[in-house]
Amino acid sequence: MKKSITAQSWQEKLNALLHCDLKALFPLAREKKRKIYFYVGPTNSGKTHKAIQTLMEADCGMYLAPLRLLALENYETLKENDIPVSLITGEEEILDEEAGHICSTIEMLNYNLDVDVCVIDEIQMLDDPDRGWAWVNAIVGAPAQTLILTGSVNALDAIKKIANYLDEELEVVKFYRKNPLEVLPKATPFKEIKKGTALIAFSRAEVLRLKSKLSKKHRVSVLYGNLSPEVRREEAKRFREGSSDILVATDAIAMGLNLPIETILFTTDSKFDGIQNRPLIPNEIIQIAGRAGRYGYHQKGYIGATDQKVLEHIDKEFHAPLHTIKPPFHVKATTSQIISLSQHLKTDNLKKILAYYSKHMRFTGPFKAANLGYMLELSNILDQKKRLNLETKYLLAGAPVSTKSPLIKKAYLFYINAILENKIVPYKASITLNGTAKTQLELLKAEDEIKKISLYLWLAYKFPQLFPDSQKAQLARIKINQYCERSLKSNKILKAPKPRDNKNNQSRYSKRPTRNKYTNYKNQRRKGKS
Repeated sequence: MKKSITAQSWQEKLNALLHCDLKALFPLAREKKRKIYFYVGPTNSGKTHKAIQTLMEADCGMYLAPLRLLALENYETLKENDIPVSLITGEEEILDEEAGHICSTIEMLNYNLDVDVCVIDEIQMLDDPDRGWAWVNAIVGAPAQTLILTGSVNALDAIKKIANYLDEELEVVKFYRKNPLEVLPKATPFKEIKKGTALIAFSRAEVLRLKSKLSKKHRVSVLYGNLSPEVRREEAKRFREGSSDILVATDAIAMGLNLPIETILFTTDSKFDGIQNRPLIPNEIIQIAGRAGRYGYHQKGYIGATDQKVLEHIDKEFHAPLHTIKPPFHVKATTSQIISLSQHLKTDNLKKILAYYSKHMRFTGPFKAANLGYMLELSNILDQKKRLNLETKYLLAGAPVSTKSPLIKKAYLFYINAILENKIVPYKASITLNGTAKTQLELLKAEDEIKKISLYLWLAYKFPQLFPDSQKAQLARIKINQYCERSLKSNKILKAPKPRDNKNNQSRYSKRPTRNKYTNYKNQRRKGKS
């Protein structure tokens, strides 16, 4: 009988653990009578500008950004308006003791900091499979009297559902684009591309190939995801100030950059999404196309393509309805939930705990447990380190690590072992810089070194005693960023990989097979080998 009661008690505790009312996890937000505003509208409608103006008028407030680049830009905006402000990202803290305002990346939100106004930018990101949990938590838990969300109309139903769950007042403020967008009637050949045009591709290799092609007649800036925020910012600045007249970019252009683009030309109507090569959907096309016709620079924006079939697809999807973001919305496990599940399951195997959480956790409201692929991947590595405690493993599973890069994966393993052994880790560069990059391989290694520095700085933020060289790493990042920017600014053609016949040995970033050190390095990145 006692055994049966004990088993029943265990099951009751487990059932209680596996049912969560998300809003109850944020008591300070619940104490406040919050009002939520949703500034909804397309790009180039002034919604974020209005939100920042409201933030600056408040005695204290927070701006939460999807990107370090955006957090930095709005930090500088507040400083330019003589408003004391601090900057907090996963890699750095610039603190002002007099500041009543904070600009930060959204994952760094302090749920115990009571403010008057909190602005959450790009709210449609709550649908992102890897990072959407951060927007969900911020909407539910930001401890602000006034909560301002900015984003596109496809998030409107989602915000209404969450506000209804929270039983909080929601006011929707609609914004409209300040100048029109027009789809061009025919494809634009490369020889007819004009100043102020941005060409869109969806891989680093294709961006660099187009840069080489266009550099014969134009000064070209480039933007793609593997570039650091600082280099992206400098490339954007060159285009904005007229030092370059053509921009070649991936969909990294779609968020956080205001550029004087008159015409957006798509060079393809499909992209690889990490699983398959698929056609672009309306949400993606509209977000990118909205960067054309920047208000204050151009009367109208134009959308086109370099190929007629691509243009037909772009035209059709541009005029199609946006795909509405629908529940359930993903929620990431808290550290206390992970520890409690470990105790109930009698295991400290992080991968098993995460898998159990995603399968069995249930929420009150329009939410579901997140199944974060990147955390499961890193947990495979961390679970091999038997002496790491569970809390540390869960923390390290959230590190900014691309296991596709051999350099970063090797550094990650080295840093984990140092934490395990409680050894101090000085920052040490993995590459030697010499003038400018001559090849795409040299540029790629520099880009990866910057990501390795970002990992070191993230760890320095979490383990300051073991990773003491933040200043040295930041100075190294400045030098490598300058190297990358010099290499791109030179308008010289970076030597590309040579073709080879073996089609099975293709670079992750190029459709053309290659045979050289670039291929070996890229294939290691693709396979995640160190």
